[in-house]
Amino acid sequence: MKHLSILGSTGSIGVSTLEIVAAYPDRFRVIAMTAGRNLDLFARQIRQFSPRIAAVASAQDIPRLKELCSGIKVEITGGVEGLIAAATADESEMVVAAIVGAAGLVPTAAAIKAGKDIALANKETLVTAGHLFMEMITEYGVKLYPVDSEHSAVFQSIEGHRSEDIGKIILTASGGPFLNTPTAQLASVTVQDALNHPNWSMGRKITIDSATMMNKGLEVLEARWLFDVPVEKIDVNIHPQSIIHSMVEYIDGCVIAQLGTPDMKAPIAYALSYPERVATGVKTLDLTTFSGLTFHKPDLIKFRCLGLAYQAIKAGESMPAVMNAANEIAVEAFLEGRIRFLQIPEIIERTMDAHQAHDLKTIEEVLLSDRWGRDKAREICRGGTPS
Repeated sequence: MKHLSILGSTGSIGVSTLEIVAAYPDRFRVIAMTAGRNLDLFARQIRQFSPRIAAVASAQDIPRLKELCSGIKVEITGGVEGLIAAATADESEMVVAAIVGAAGLVPTAAAIKAGKDIALANKETLVTAGHLFMEMITEYGVKLYPVDSEHSAVFQSIEGHRSEDIGKIILTASGGPFLNTPTAQLASVTVQDALNHPNWSMGRKITIDSATMMNKGLEVLEARWLFDVPVEKIDVNIHPQSIIHSMVEYIDGCVIAQLGTPDMKAPIAYALSYPERVATGVKTLDLTTFSGLTFHKPDLIKFRCLGLAYQAIKAGESMPAVMNAANEIAVEAFLEGRIRFLQIPEIIERTMDAHQAHDLKTIEEVLLSDRWGRDKAREICRGGTPS
């Protein structure tokens, strides 16, 4: 029986994780859960899975959650301290880090320091503070299992192989809903257009990141730290069918790939049950039904966000944290109808141009850079001029 804390239980990753837990009550038990603003769903999850601790992101939502959970034996808390309490619960052995955005940094760091293994679905943890988190992973002797489908694919493809034999990591990208949309038409796309992903069912923020291909830029950064590979050895290929989730090319010319039907339950289950595998209910892959699997290089002019991510990687230090912060603010503004789709990369680029990269030695310094990036991006969204 593996005891879990799930950070972000009402998001798409959290919901899929709980489906696996429900299917294997003899293997997994939820000790603690956290959620954002979807209190009704969170209350239903608490009733079903009976965690010892339930934490909401905003302490202001504690009274409402207590009302919804009347009669249930559960410790309800909230705010940053509440998230940390859930992440460090004594009985928990593994923390599923699925909070979207930089908000996941502090509780994930606390979990590592408490000796918990991490099933990582939060890209921003490694994007903004990769060197710090990997140092903590080593210092506290915990294990880190990737949940993103692409990184899970790489993880599976390097099993049993020496790291020095890796020639290249190839992350695949679906290309999102605008793969075949002429660049000129992107100026008029709607929020609903951008949320209409052809292959994957994901949360709103991640789906927009897929439409801009910023998600792939974040994944390049994540792969650099997860697998200790220089960015020059990490490529991105557009693969519209989303059947090959990523590949590893070795120095002898051989390529190992992981294939499967696009469904996040598969990589989540692998992270939870590693080194074993469990049935997930994911549809079996039948390659005979495909007319072909295609690949090509991404258009960095059309998908400017991917190019900006590579620029942030090369600048290093605090620049990835600022880039990520600016992206979160720009995506939020687009989803709220305050900016157009093509303004997302413009806001990110202007924020990066206004920033002088500097070394980050602590999580607190990462959070300061994140805050600077958010404030600058908000200023630009309002029409301000970078100072």
